[in-house]
Amino acid sequence: MESSRKNNRYLEAGKIVGTHGVRGEVKLKPSCDSAEFLLPIDTLYLNGQAIAPVSKRVHKGMLLLLLPGFDSVEKAMRLINSVLYFDRNDVSLPEGVYFCCDLIGLSVYDLRLQRTIGKISEVLDRPASSVYVVRDGDAEYMIPAAGDFIQSVDLDGGVITVKTIPGMVGDE
Repeated sequence: MESSRKNNRYLEAGKIVGTHGVRGEVKLKPSCDSAEFLLPIDTLYLNGQAIAPVSKRVHKGMLLLLLPGFDSVEKAMRLINSVLYFDRNDVSLPEGVYFCCDLIGLSVYDLRLQRTIGKISEVLDRPASSVYVVRDGDAEYMIPAAGDFIQSVDLDGGVITVKTIPGMVGDE
């Protein structure tokens, strides 16, 4: 299976949901785990065009951005509902951390059952940890993205290996 990394170079950073103050700052609601994740990224993409924020800071879970050419509230208001993207090559993830879009579609192999139990269809963000939604036909399983369950992730091979507990995948 070809890694989806090759197909998704630009990933959604978030959506502009409003303005902040009178200087033209916009509020970006992050599409990722946190606004802090986006702070080191120097170039964002708006409508396919590279744009380097003049300033950026985190405020109440939002990323506040001052974008060049949008130096008033009136100009900034035109950006509301726009989606900003970032280039995945501008980010270096720690080992064992993956972009959700790279996990969607991976086959899930269960070491305990010694068989494939489905494919990841969705990644849910929960307070304790993310949860992988695994579908196999009409069956749906929830696997916590925690070290006790996740044994390995092979993006290039297209498989994630898990070790479930009895009752987790409806096998009993």
